[in-house]
Amino acid sequence: MFETLTERLGSSFSFFNSKKELTETNIEEGLTAVRQALLEADVHFKLARDFTDRVKVRALGEGRLKGVEASDQFVHAVHAELVELMGPEDATLEVAKSGPTVILMAGLQGAGKTTTCAKLAKHLRDRHGKRPMMVAADVKRPAAVEQLRVLGRSLDIPVFHLEGAAPPRVCEAGVAEAAANGCDVVILDTAGRLHVDEMLMDEVAEIAATTKPHNQVLVVDAMTGQDAVQSAKAFHDRLALTGVILTKMDGDARGGAAVSLKEITGAPILFLGAGEKVDDLDPFVAERMAGRILGMGDVVGLVETAQQNIDEEEAQASYEKMVMGSFTLEDMLGMFRMVRKMGPMKKVLGMMPGMGQAAKDLDIDDSQLNRLEALFTSMTRRERLEPEILDMSRRRRVARGAGQDIGAVNELLKRFKDMRRMMKQLNKMGLGSMLGGKAKRESLASLSPSGAMADPAAGKGGGMLGGLGSLLGGGGGGMPDMSEMLGAGNPLAGPRPMGSSSTRAAPKGRDRKKDKAKAKQKRKNRKKR
Repeated sequence: MFETLTERLGSSFSFFNSKKELTETNIEEGLTAVRQALLEADVHFKLARDFTDRVKVRALGEGRLKGVEASDQFVHAVHAELVELMGPEDATLEVAKSGPTVILMAGLQGAGKTTTCAKLAKHLRDRHGKRPMMVAADVKRPAAVEQLRVLGRSLDIPVFHLEGAAPPRVCEAGVAEAAANGCDVVILDTAGRLHVDEMLMDEVAEIAATTKPHNQVLVVDAMTGQDAVQSAKAFHDRLALTGVILTKMDGDARGGAAVSLKEITGAPILFLGAGEKVDDLDPFVAERMAGRILGMGDVVGLVETAQQNIDEEEAQASYEKMVMGSFTLEDMLGMFRMVRKMGPMKKVLGMMPGMGQAAKDLDIDDSQLNRLEALFTSMTRRERLEPEILDMSRRRRVARGAGQDIGAVNELLKRFKDMRRMMKQLNKMGLGSMLGGKAKRESLASLSPSGAMADPAAGKGGGMLGGLGSLLGGGGGGMPDMSEMLGAGNPLAGPRPMGSSSTRAAPKGRDRKKDKAKAKQKRKNRKKR
C-alpha cells in the first residue's frame, strides 16, 4: 500500500538533508519533487499543485517549528497538509436515534461491494456490539444473492431477500424485517454496473428515496486510480454520499485515490479494505495514514491489531522468559503463532516506523511461514521444552517430518540460541526489564508523527509490544528481526529495518576494540617511516 508514493516522497525529502534552513529558493526543488511524486501516484494535477502551494505556505510561514532541521520541517509541513487533505479525523457512520440504522452500499460492479457488506457487518458486530442484518438487493449480477447468503452463513449474520421483487421493494421489506427482528443495523447491498449509467443511478436513487438511509456509502476500487475518483464524484452528485470505503488497498501501490477522494468529492473515507478475508477492513484515520505514506509507520494501529488478536498475559510471560533466559522453543512457537494472528507479515511490518521501504523490498510469502511452523511441530513437546536434547539423530527425524533438509533445523536452532544468548546479555546489563516496561512504551509513544499518540500501554498494548516488537524487527534491544530468525535462505530474509544500527552483523570472534587498536598502531608505524 502506497509503496510508490512513499518511495518518491522519501527521495524528495532527501534533498533537504544538507540544508540548514528552508528558504524561498531551496524549497522549490523539493516541492517540484513532491508534486512529481503525487502525479506519479495518480493524484489529479490541480490537486497536486494546490497541495504543494499549501505545503510551501506552511513550511515558510509563521507556523514553522523553531530549532528543527530543514528536512524535518519540510516533512512536518507535508504530513500536516496530508492530514488536512484526507481528513476529517472524526468521520464515522451516522447512528439512528430510533429504529435500525440503514446503510446503503453503492458502487460499480467489481469493486468488491458484496464482500465489503459482509466485512462491515462483522466489524459493527464484533467491535461495536451491533446486531446487523444484510439485505441482498443485487438482482442483476448472477449469484450475487447467493454470495451474500454464503457470507452471512459463515459469519452467522442474517441475510434477507425477497424473490421476484424489484430492488427498492426488497430493501424496503428488508428494513421492516430488521426492525421486527430487533436488528439495529441494516446493510443494503445494491446492484452495480461496469460503468456509471442512468439506469444504475435511477435504481440507487429510488432505493434511497424508499428506505431513507442514514448513511449512503460508496464502495470504490482503489486500483482504478483517477477512475475511482471520477465515479465517486458521479455518485456523489446524485446520492449526496456520506462516506467512501476504498477496497483492494493491498494491491494499490500508488495511493492516488486515497489522497484525492476527500478533496474531489467532499465525502470522507470511512474504511479501507486491504485483503480478501472478512477481517480485512480497517477504520480510516487521516493522521495514521499520512504517517504510513511518509514512512513513519502506524504504531497506534499496530497496538490495536495486537490488542484484538493476542493474549497479553501470554505475550508478556513469553517475553519475561526471554529476558530471564528460560525461553524455550515451545515459547518461541507460541510467540510465532501470536504474531501470525496479527495478519499478513508485510502488512504488520509496514505499520512499524521506518519499515515501509524495507517491507517493500522484502519478498514475503506468508505461505512459507508454514514451513517454519512445520519444523516446530515436527518436534516432540519435550524437545521444544528441552532443545539441548536435539542431537543429530533427532534433528534428522525433525527434518524428515517437516519435509525439509537438516540445514533448516540447524538454522532454526541457531537463531533460537542467538536470541536467548542476546537476551541473557541484556539482562546482565540491566536492560531486559527496561525493554519490556515503561521505557519501552514511552519510546513507542514518541514515534507518533504528532508526538501525542495514545499510550500503547492502555488496555493490552504495552507489555505485549515489548516482546513482539523485538521478534518482528520493530526495534528494541538489538533483537534479531523476523527475517534473521528464519535464516538467510528463507524468502523473509532481506535487508534489516531502516534505523537499525548496522546492516551487517560482526563476524563471530571479532573484537572491535582490538581492531581499532591495530588500525591505530598501523597509522603510527606509517608516520615513523
